Amino acid sequence: MPRSPSSPAFWRSPLRGPWFTSVLGLVLLGGITVLFVTGLLSYAAYNPDLSPVNDKTPDKGVLGFYLFAWPTGPVWLYRLTQGLHVTLGIALVPVLLAKLWSVVPKLFTLPPARSLAHALERLSLLLLVGGALFEFTTGVLNIQLDYLFPGSFYTLHFYGAWVFIAAFVTHAVLRTPTAVRNLRHIRTPDDRPGRPVPSQGDRPEPTVPSTGADEPARSEDELVSPDPLPPTVSRRGALGFVGGGSLFLAATTVGHGFDGPLRETALLAPHGGPEPGSGPNGFQINKTAAGRGITAAETSDEVWRLTVTGKGRTVRLSRAELAGLPLHSSALPIACVEGWSTSDQWWRGVRLRDLARLVGYEADAAPDVLVESLQRHGAFRVAALRDNQVRDPLSLLALAVNGEDLSPDHGYPARIIVPAAPGVLNTKWVARMTFGDL
Repeated sequence: MPRSPSSPAFWRSPLRGPWFTSVLGLVLLGGITVLFVTGLLSYAAYNPDLSPVNDKTPDKGVLGFYLFAWPTGPVWLYRLTQGLHVTLGIALVPVLLAKLWSVVPKLFTLPPARSLAHALERLSLLLLVGGALFEFTTGVLNIQLDYLFPGSFYTLHFYGAWVFIAAFVTHAVLRTPTAVRNLRHIRTPDDRPGRPVPSQGDRPEPTVPSTGADEPARSEDELVSPDPLPPTVSRRGALGFVGGGSLFLAATTVGHGFDGPLRETALLAPHGGPEPGSGPNGFQINKTAAGRGITAAETSDEVWRLTVTGKGRTVRLSRAELAGLPLHSSALPIACVEGWSTSDQWWRGVRLRDLARLVGYEADAAPDVLVESLQRHGAFRVAALRDNQVRDPLSLLALAVNGEDLSPDHGYPARIIVPAAPGVLNTKWVARMTFGDL
C-alpha cells in the first residue's frame, strides 16, 4: 500500500475522475460568475467614488473601477442582487467542497511542474483553492454577523475577491475546454454498487491522447485511481447528494429575503428567528439604539434638532417643525449587505429634495448630501448619497413607518430611506445633513 499522497494509488475512491470533476467545475463556472457580477453590483451600490466615507477599501487603485451611478429604480434592485449573491454563495458551498475533494490528488502530484503551462495551472489552482476558501468563509461569517476578522470585512473581502477571480479566470481559460470535452466524450461507467469498475473506465477516450505534449489530458488522467475501491454509490448518485445539499442550504437561506412564514425557514440566515417586536415597527433591523449608544434623552423632542446646511446657510429644525413641512409617503423595502431584506414598508416623512430647498437648492437641481448620525461608533456613522438619490421623489427623511412613529431601533426621531440603496446608507438617528457636491 503506498504511503505517500504523491502516489496515484494512495487515492482509491472510485468516484474521482474527469467526468465528475468536469460537472462540478462547470456548475462553479456559472455560479461563481454570477457571484462576482453581483458582488461588483453591491460595490457599485455604495457609490464608492462619491465620498471616502462610503468606500471601506482604501488604496484600491485600478481595482476599484467604477462605471455608473447606482440607480434608484426599480426599488427592489439591491434586494434582488444582494439576496441572490448571498443565497447562491451559501448554496454553492457543497459544490465547492465536492470539487476540492475531487481534485485533491493533484495538489500532491510530483514533479510540481512538468512544463510552463502546467506550472501556471498549478499556481492558479493554489490561488484558486486558497481564494475560494477565504472568500466563502469570510462571506458566511459576515452574513452571520460574526466579524471575526483581523481588519475590515469590506477591505478583506474586496481584495480577496480580486485575487480569487484572477486565479479563477486563469484556471477557467485553461480547464474549461477540457471539461466540456470530457462531458461530450466520456461516459460515466456503470458504477452502481456491486458492479466492477474498470480502472480505465473513466479515462479520456483514445481520441484524447495522454502524452507529455497534452498536459490537460494527462492532468485529468491523474484523477482516476489505478486501484479503486469497490463503489458504494454511483457518480450520478454522488452528484445528486451534492445537489441535494445545495438545495437544502438554499431552502434554509432564501427565506431571509421575504416576510411572513417563509422567513421562519431561514434557519441558516442571521435573522431566521422571530421579528423584533410586533406592530408597525415589527420588521428586521441590524443596529439597535442601545447597541449604538443612543439614549432617550438626546432624541427627545426638547433636545433633538436636525441641522441642515448648504450654500452657506444653516437651518435647525425640531421634529415638530419637520412634521409641519409637506409630508409624503413611499413604499420601500430595506435590504442589507448580509442578504436579508424586508418587504415594502410604508414610510412617511419629508422628501430629501425639499430639505435641499430649505438651504437654497432647486428641487430638480438638489446636490449630493452627507448624512451624519447620532451614533458614536460603528461603520457608516456618516454616509453620502448621490444627487440622483436626493432628487428621487421616493427618497425621504422618514418620521413614521406603517402609520406609526419610528421606534428607537428604527431610527427615531428621523431616518433616511432611499429606494434601491443598501441598508447602511439609510442612516438612522439623523443629526446633520450637509448638501453640496462631494
